Amino acid sequence: MALSGNCRTNPKEQGLVQNSFPDVVELNVGGQVYYTRHSTLVSTPNSLLGKIFSAKKDASNDFARDPKGRYFIDRDGFLFRYVLDYLRDKQVVLPDHFPETGRLRKEAEYFQLPDLVKLLTPEDIKHSPDDYFHSDYEDGSQGSDHRVCPPPSLVPADRKSGFITVGYRGSCTMGRESQTDAKFRRVPRILICGRVALAKEVFGETLNESRDPDRTPDRYTSRFYLKFKHLERAFDMLSECGFQMVACNSSVTASFVNQHTEDKIWSSYTEYVFYRKRHF
Repeated sequence: MALSGNCRTNPKEQGLVQNSFPDVVELNVGGQVYYTRHSTLVSTPNSLLGKIFSAKKDASNDFARDPKGRYFIDRDGFLFRYVLDYLRDKQVVLPDHFPETGRLRKEAEYFQLPDLVKLLTPEDIKHSPDDYFHSDYEDGSQGSDHRVCPPPSLVPADRKSGFITVGYRGSCTMGRESQTDAKFRRVPRILICGRVALAKEVFGETLNESRDPDRTPDRYTSRFYLKFKHLERAFDMLSECGFQMVACNSSVTASFVNQHTEDKIWSSYTEYVFYRKRHF
């Protein structure tokens, strides 16, 4: 990439710049800790990181620091790994059916990486990232299940293996004489259990993390749930990402509505376990 005139430095100035920072820089990006070489951060001089970390003055004291003294950047820590990958190799490797291309493109725009933005913006996609995800969210609106897959220029990485468990509770009220009078209640929510990174890869922006918001990608959770109500849609998303169902179980309980009627409330809880093998 051609450099603008104000980014050129002579050897003496470049030596002063490199001495302003350690060779290995420790970053805290949105709560995620990264270690990378200083040369990686300045590998694209016209980028935001290139400008900041190659400042001609000792700017190390100007940075926000976390309690452990790491340089703090208030951006998406999960997606920053792909920004670093691009700075290292000038290409990006995404998982198959990556659901957060729009958000990653916004990160690329923030860090002023126009070539990465181009990679993440195929010619046949001109819509806003918000147009890529439509679903029957909590407000009851119905939408298509169109999701954007990575463009051919993005080489898919080897998928990580792991389990994801999908669980849901349902109930109905049923009289003794006839099942035709059964009154079914809507499934309140679809629960997602498993490693956070896998859950985000599969469900992306359809995943509600409000009950467990601070989980790092390498940890596990049993408190995420989906913003839509259809199990079949969740199964389709898992299948598209290479998961197969390996087990399921269900339990049912019954209780009387009240002491004056024989109507019962039947409650069930069902779990479906999905697994994806590692591909080499």
